[in-house]
Amino acid sequence: MFTCARLLSVVKHTEVRHILRNVTTWSPVGAAFNVRPQRRVELWEKNVGLFGVPDLSSPGGFDVAAERALKEAEQLVDMACRSPPGASTAEAFDELSDSLCKVADLADFIKVAHPDSAFQEAAEKACLKIGTMVEKLNTNVDLCKCLKNLLDNKEVMATLDPETRRVAELFMFDFEISGIHLDEKKRQKAVNLHVKLLDLNNEFLVGSHLPNKIDKRVLPLHIRHHFSQEGNHIQIGGLHAESSDELVREAAYKIFLYPNHNLMKCLDELLACRHELAKLVGYESFAHRALKGTMAKTPEMVMEFLTLLTDKLSDRTAKDFEMMREMKAKLNPRNPELMPWDHPYLSGVLRAERYNIEPSLYSPYFSLGACMEGLNSLFSQLLGVSFQTEQLKTGEVWSEDVRKLAVVHETEGLLGYIYCDFFHRPGKPHQDCHFTIRGGRRMKNGEYQLPMVVLMLNLPHPSQNTPTLLTPGMMENLFHEMGHAMHSMLGRTRYQHVTGTRCSTDFAEVPSILMEYFATDYRVVNQFARHYQTGQPLPENMVTRLCESKKVCGAADTQLQIFYAVLDQIYHSESQKQSTTEILKEMQEKFYGLPYVPNTAWQLRFSHLVGYGAKYYSYLMSRAVASMVWRQCFFRNPLDREMGERYRREMLEHGGGKEPMLMVQGMLQKRPTIEDFVDALVSELKPDFETFFMDSEG
Repeated sequence: MFTCARLLSVVKHTEVRHILRNVTTWSPVGAAFNVRPQRRVELWEKNVGLFGVPDLSSPGGFDVAAERALKEAEQLVDMACRSPPGASTAEAFDELSDSLCKVADLADFIKVAHPDSAFQEAAEKACLKIGTMVEKLNTNVDLCKCLKNLLDNKEVMATLDPETRRVAELFMFDFEISGIHLDEKKRQKAVNLHVKLLDLNNEFLVGSHLPNKIDKRVLPLHIRHHFSQEGNHIQIGGLHAESSDELVREAAYKIFLYPNHNLMKCLDELLACRHELAKLVGYESFAHRALKGTMAKTPEMVMEFLTLLTDKLSDRTAKDFEMMREMKAKLNPRNPELMPWDHPYLSGVLRAERYNIEPSLYSPYFSLGACMEGLNSLFSQLLGVSFQTEQLKTGEVWSEDVRKLAVVHETEGLLGYIYCDFFHRPGKPHQDCHFTIRGGRRMKNGEYQLPMVVLMLNLPHPSQNTPTLLTPGMMENLFHEMGHAMHSMLGRTRYQHVTGTRCSTDFAEVPSILMEYFATDYRVVNQFARHYQTGQPLPENMVTRLCESKKVCGAADTQLQIFYAVLDQIYHSESQKQSTTEILKEMQEKFYGLPYVPNTAWQLRFSHLVGYGAKYYSYLMSRAVASMVWRQCFFRNPLDREMGERYRREMLEHGGGKEPMLMVQGMLQKRPTIEDFVDALVSELKPDFETFFMDSEG
């Protein structure tokens, strides 16, 4: 089934040479991202529909696609219920899941990314239709019995491969958390709680991002221009954490985090509703339910990890805060007390003072095209995989500046497609994301359904004379998101239910965070970082300074993340007698150290409580695993093909079809303990004094 995609350049080499003078000729991949696409639209060309789905050539097609998926789902339910216990049961369930996900996942992306409101609204309606069907399926007793017959048949289960057994168990978990095992009255209550949670999640997510308004006369005249003004009011929609003016930071912190009664009530209801649902379906708490199947497994293990990490970091954290206090006393002798709004700004000042990390010095070396060539080169050497630019068809994408890459293996052929939605446009979400549009799976005819994903960034457009130039942070984000994409591309699971990034949350970030290590290793960076005008390579000492600068105040930064993760765990543990603000105040004192500011409610801006409820610790645990994999497997040689193949074989290709800790164990060739996780994170923060003094002398 695999066929190599044709190599097509978006622009002619003559155009590239005209725009990017004095630089070696770009590959088609580099050229595709360093200039604006020059596409000819032929009037006779047929509109193939979004992502090549014919129905989606117009907004009305979403309703057609959704209705077709619903009809197909009914047929597949009937087929699953008639299926004798065996692998065919899991296959039928996965085919049912795939038919619904193909519409729901695509619509879920289009409703936030398409610039046309008609497409957004149509996609939103399709999501609701599919979501309603999923709720019905999760409470379909006959369908559940069919799966239970398989799981209860030990003789048949013993004949199944591990991935099939795991997929069957995951589908049963979906039934159980919907209350399928309860009597009819309680089951209906579980359904009602699910519906209520959908509304509460949406209400909290929207509310957490809304600005706060205040009468402009409350603020001193000389700082009002820092904020949006609307008549007699000033709108504050963020913390302005990087502002050099302390009064601006303080005002933004106190106003943006001022408690909103309605949102506070929404959060209280959301947490209570989650707890009630978890207890109803048989779990001690929502956290116990959320952590089933993860690396951490239990809330107790998560708290052990976070508490031990706090203890191991305590001395370094105290030193970091002391450095910040000294810097604040130097900058503002009249008000030297260190406050929460000072942390991000002062840590940045300390980094700049010690290492002179000015993003504008780096950006000329990180043109988007150069970075894409770097990724292409890295994946080619490490995994035998390369990018090939694809010519887009009429109607295939939602914005003309989207690029499409075919991901091709040197012997296996085409692995899948990545749509690169990298550039800023009005109304586009301000976040870097990876979206699965279609999951990979083995089909009945023996062919493999190729995965299809979107990477969304918010980069500036190239101009006529200058390509898009990335700051070091933008470059690392690109590598991070591409880690997710390659997880999706290289997964070769039998079932789409566990394809690519559809794995436990505390494992899903490992491939993306690991890519950040490659992005800051000079042996990798030196292969692509060239000045876009002169062609000169990025000096090695600049990369060294960049890496060392991250360790400045690193313990305090990590401790802040620990505080957030602890807060998330406590909120989702047993039913709370204290208010969410009282809990925040207590945990901030115990796990952070900087004082709580009266009349603030940071938790109301903690939007991760929706998508990462009881799982915010995942970032820290994934970083610990990525650190161990990097140090043990790639530190000596980041381009080691043998290690790259092991990485694919042990971690990437399984998606969520294998227990996450077994994948880590296979890669590291030992099963790590909580102490190993903690030690990996602590070791990340040790400064390289030898390098520091060499750079200082230089």
